[in-house]
Amino acid sequence: MTGNEARETPTAHHRGSATATAAAAADAASAASVVHSLDTAPVSQWHRRLILLIGAGSFFNFVEVALSSLLVPLIGEHWAMNSFEQAALIAATFIGEAIGSTVLSPLADRFGRSRMFQVNLLLYAVLSVVSAFAPNVDALIVLRVLLGIGLGAELTLVDSYLGEMMPARSRGRLVAWSYTLGLLAVPITGAVTVFVPADVGGIAGWRFILAATAIGALVVWLLRRKLPESPRWLIAHGRHDEARAVIAGLERYGAEPATRGNRSRARKPRQPPVATEPASAAAEHPLAAIAAYQPPSAHQLARRRALLIVLNTLGPIAFYGFASIAPLVLIDKGFSIVHSLAFTALSALGYPLGSLLCVPIVERFQRRTLLIASSLAVAVFGITFGFATTPVLIVAAGFLTGMASVVQSNVTHIYQAELFPTAIRARSVGRPYALSRVIGALLPFATLPILHALGAGWLYSLCAALIVVLVVLIGILGPRTNAKSLDTI
Repeated sequence: MTGNEARETPTAHHRGSATATAAAAADAASAASVVHSLDTAPVSQWHRRLILLIGAGSFFNFVEVALSSLLVPLIGEHWAMNSFEQAALIAATFIGEAIGSTVLSPLADRFGRSRMFQVNLLLYAVLSVVSAFAPNVDALIVLRVLLGIGLGAELTLVDSYLGEMMPARSRGRLVAWSYTLGLLAVPITGAVTVFVPADVGGIAGWRFILAATAIGALVVWLLRRKLPESPRWLIAHGRHDEARAVIAGLERYGAEPATRGNRSRARKPRQPPVATEPASAAAEHPLAAIAAYQPPSAHQLARRRALLIVLNTLGPIAFYGFASIAPLVLIDKGFSIVHSLAFTALSALGYPLGSLLCVPIVERFQRRTLLIASSLAVAVFGITFGFATTPVLIVAAGFLTGMASVVQSNVTHIYQAELFPTAIRARSVGRPYALSRVIGALLPFATLPILHALGAGWLYSLCAALIVVLVVLIGILGPRTNAKSLDTI
């Protein structure tokens, strides 16, 4: 090596390091700009389209929630089932969803949110068709486990994707709108099971219900094929140009002249009262705060994971502990199968209405506060439902229990996706969510013997005691997240 070469080599190395540093700084600035655009964008048709498409997909998840209990009395008219087979049929979809959430959610962190939306809904649609042709109870149970696997990642993807795409101040409200659309499935499914004949041309009516859900899911699958990928996920994988392209599409919607129907919303978006932290330097300089973001510490992540374990083990008692066995509780109280399904359908109106109630309140109060209040409401109304004997009180208590449980469930879904960085969000939410499916699967095996031995009142009293434990742990572990960028929590 000559003297000149020796002198030039450090200079070349310095230039290379400077170039790499400049490129990293440019990427960081680009990422901060993309995130800031997502967090501060006015709500537009771009957002509403996503809410509609995602809500339409989650509709079929809640169809399965409703069918998990409604299929038992329907199929019982054609096939004799013992109590174990009844519990297994209720549990089958939950078991499948637990497997699907565990396996498919991490793939959403690796391959992207939009791609996994396509995979899980297609699997569900195909297996729903096959389930309609099940020759016996055992085959139907196995097929519903497989169907649940296909559906398992749906709500985890909903939480992660919409949480990443919606503006910070409206995130909870818009996610609640999406769940409201999805939860329309509960009363609709209840009504369908009441009015669909037991036999249609010699074929069991429940088979037509399963086939219809498959057709609907395929339609939504086709409509969701062009969902934009989450810019936050793209940035986390170094795909900055693609992230900026998605933001350009968002900004085109915001820049286009508003129609008469949405002019005021597009130019001056309504901002509801929001529960926020006191003003800080980070709030005054959001781009700097995002660029300087440091992921949660190991201790913070451990507390958040503990919170999600609590929410997904004790929380399902509020939602599924009531919903999954309500028709059987009514039969135990002496009502006929038809009256049981009719009462359940009326009570199910509380599900979309409870979700709709979230829309105006979810940004007014901290997520933690709403979780505590709604969980306590489930405990009170659930006990009332358990001890009620008159039709009016049964329907009213069932309606209010369903409404409160949906507020609790919705806020849980909004909240848990806010607690983890983008790179690990889907798997961090999906794995604890699998626990909720396991609990949902085990509940019938625990609750049906208690129901037959002690009655509905004591069954729901035991559920209420566990909900009180849930409330205490939420108060201890729950951080504040309202109106914050996901990249500063």
